[in-house]
Amino acid sequence: MRPILHGDVAAAARALLAALPQDRDRLCTRLIQEAALADQYVGQTGNLHPLFGNGSLMAAAQNRRLADEPGFDDVQYCRCFELVLQHLIRFQISRTHN
Repeated sequence: MRPILHGDVAAAARALLAALPQDRDRLCTRLIQEAALADQYVGQTGNLHPLFGNGSLMAAAQNRRLADEPGFDDVQYCRCFELVLQHLIRFQISRTHN
């Protein structure tokens, strides 16, 4: 996956916020997998992945409906933002241990 910036996390959190609460964990895993897959594709072909874009988490998230971005006074948005960060930590740990 391409380097992760604040905008990537915010876009993923907005995609999660637009999803049903019970679907958020699975969706977050899928977004990260799609971004990683697209990054591999770009590296191998030099072209954007036809479905998942350039390998950024933002591009993967933008394939879905995004909620308007609220402030951090929105508890649900904070939970979604936190969920994305938790998944990214697990993804980075698993990458360094493999």
